[in-house]
Amino acid sequence: MTQTWFITGSSRGLGRALTVAALRAGNRVAATARRPEQLDDLVTRWGERILPLRLDVTDAADARRTVQEAAAALGGLDVIVNNAGYANVAPIETADDADVREQFETNFWGVYNVSKAALPILRLQGRGLFIQVSSIGGRVGGSPGIGSYQAAKFAIDGFSRVLRVEAAPFGVKVLVVEPSGFRTDWAGASMTVFDVPEAYQQTVGAMHTRVRNTASGPAGDPERAAEILVQVAARDDIPDNLPLGVNASEFAIAQDRRLLNSDSLWASVSRSADYDQPYPGEYPAAGASSAVD
Repeated sequence: MTQTWFITGSSRGLGRALTVAALRAGNRVAATARRPEQLDDLVTRWGERILPLRLDVTDAADARRTVQEAAAALGGLDVIVNNAGYANVAPIETADDADVREQFETNFWGVYNVSKAALPILRLQGRGLFIQVSSIGGRVGGSPGIGSYQAAKFAIDGFSRVLRVEAAPFGVKVLVVEPSGFRTDWAGASMTVFDVPEAYQQTVGAMHTRVRNTASGPAGDPERAAEILVQVAARDDIPDNLPLGVNASEFAIAQDRRLLNSDSLWASVSRSADYDQPYPGEYPAAGASSAVD
C-alpha cells in the first residue's frame, strides 16, 4: 500500500537514506530540511512524488505551517519521521550552556513541535505512524561528552510513551528507533568538539577518539536501516522500540537484563515505601548490587 511520508532532516544521513528508500518503495515523501535545495537531485529523479520543504524544527509555528502544507499538497500524511538531530561534544562541567540548550531545541523540542503539529491530522484520519529516531544512548545512556544529546533522546522516549497511549484510540502508532553507530555525518561535520580538559581525557577524550577517529568507521549501514524502517512502517504489528545495529541490539538486551536484575534485587526495599507493606524491607547483602549483571 502506498504511503505518504513526512521526514525531517532529509538532506543527509539517515534522513536522506530514508527518503530514498521510501520513494523506491513507491511512496510519496514530503522531505524537509533547513536547505531544501540540497534535495534537488532527488526531485529531478522522482518528480512529483517528492515534495521538498524548508523547515526549522525548533520553530513551532514553522512546524505547524510546514506539516499543514505537506498534508494539503499530498492529501494527508501516513508516516511522520522525526529524524533531525545532532550532537556536540563537551564534558558537562565545561559545556557551554547556550550550546546545550540549542542541541536540546533540535533534538527534543523539534520532535515535540512536529509531533504536536501532525497529531491533529493523523487523529482526524484515524490512522498514522510516528517514527521517532532516538539512539541506543536514549535507552542505555552513559556516553561521556554528549550529555545534552543523550538527555534529549531519553526525553524523546518518555514523551513518545505518553504519545503512544494518548494516540492509540485514534489508530495512531508510535515507534521509537534506537540506532547504534551508522556511517552518516553525525560524527563528522555535523559535530562540534569543544576543548576537552585533561581531567576528562580518559572519558570524554576517549569517547571522541572512539567515535570519530576509527579507521573503519561505524558498522551501521544507513541504507539498510532505511529499508528496514520502510518495511516496518508497512506492517500492522510493530514494536514500541526498535534497536538498529548489532551494538544497539546487544546493548539494549544487556541493559534490560541489568535493570530487571537490579529491580528484582531491591524489590523488597522498593515495596516497603508504601503504608500497607512490611517495613523495613529486606536489603540486599553487601556487595550484591555490584554483582548484578
